[in-house]
Amino acid sequence: MKVGFDISQIAYRGGVVTYTKSLAKELQKNPQLDMKFFYASLRKPYQGSLANVKNFKIPSSLSEIFFNRIRMTPIERFLGPIDIFHSSDWIQPPTKAKKVTTYHDVVPLKYPQWSTPKIVEVHKRRLKIVEKEIDMVIAVSNATKKDLLENSIIPEEKIRVIYEAADAKFKPQDKSEIEAFKRKLKLPEGYVLAIGGVGERRNLDRIKEASKGYNLVITGETIPWLSDDDLPLLYAGASVLLYPSFYEGFGLPILEAMSCETPVITSNISSMPEVGGEAALSVNPEDENEIKKRLKQVIEDSDLRTQLIKKGLEQAKKFSWEKCAKETFEIYQQLTRV
Repeated sequence: MKVGFDISQIAYRGGVVTYTKSLAKELQKNPQLDMKFFYASLRKPYQGSLANVKNFKIPSSLSEIFFNRIRMTPIERFLGPIDIFHSSDWIQPPTKAKKVTTYHDVVPLKYPQWSTPKIVEVHKRRLKIVEKEIDMVIAVSNATKKDLLENSIIPEEKIRVIYEAADAKFKPQDKSEIEAFKRKLKLPEGYVLAIGGVGERRNLDRIKEASKGYNLVITGETIPWLSDDDLPLLYAGASVLLYPSFYEGFGLPILEAMSCETPVITSNISSMPEVGGEAALSVNPEDENEIKKRLKQVIEDSDLRTQLIKKGLEQAKKFSWEKCAKETFEIYQQLTRV
C-alpha cells in the first residue's frame, strides 16, 4: 500500500510535532506500507531519519494558498501515485487517493480568541475542504471528536478516536543527571512546573496565584522553551506538573510527566480526564482555591506523592505509538478495501 504522509509540521514545535514524528516512525516499520513523506518548509530543512522524504522549499503561507485555495495541482505531482494521503492540520491538497487527516484540537474553531486571525481563517477554509472531501478523520481524543461533531458537519461515522502517547525518552531519570540539569539551568531544588502557551488557554494567571509560596517554573516564560531532549529532565526535576488548562485536544504533557515519575494536577474538563484517568489529581480550572489546595496536598503529603507516581507510570503504559500506528494502519486498510 502506497501512503503519502505530510510531515511538514515538524518544522515547528509542540504536540503536533511529537505526533507527526512518532507516528511516521512507527508506520515506516510496517512492511505492508510503502511510505512517502511530504515535507514542505522554507524555514527549516528536513533533518530527521525517515526514509523516502520528499523535501520542498515552500513557505507554509504559500503552500496554504497553493493547496487550500488554488487547488490545481494534486499531491501526486510531488509524491507520485499513492493509495492513501494522510494530511497535516494545515493543508488539504487535492488527490485521487483516499484521504485521511488528523485533528489534534479545534482551538481555532471553538476558541478563536486564542489564535491569530490568520490561523483561524486557514483552519476554517481547510475545514470546508475536509467536510466535503475527507474519507476519515482521526481525532486524538473523545473530547476532540465531540468538538468536531459540534463545530463541523463531519458525520460521526467518519471520525475515529486514536490516542497519542509519550515518547520513549520520557522515563524515570538518573538523579545525578537531574541535579546537573538543575544546576545548568539554575533551577530551584523543588519547583512546580507549568507549561506556557498563547492566550488564556493554559490558565497561567490562576497558576501563578495558586503557586505563591512555591518555586514556579513556566516553560516559555520563566525559562526558555527547551529542546525535546531536555524535557524529560525538566519533568523529572519537578515536584509536580500543574496543568489546569482550560482546553486540550489531548494533553501530552500529562503522560510525559507521569512517565518521568512526576505527579500531575490537571483539569476535570476537555480531554484531560481521558488522559490522566485516576492517576492525576483533577481540579476545576476556574477554582483557584481548589488548585491551591491540591497543590499543597501533593507537595506536603509524601504518601499521596508515592501513590500518584505509581499510578502515573501505570497510566502512561496504556498509551503507545505502536498502538497508535496499528490503529491508523487499520484505517488505511479499511479505506483501500472499499
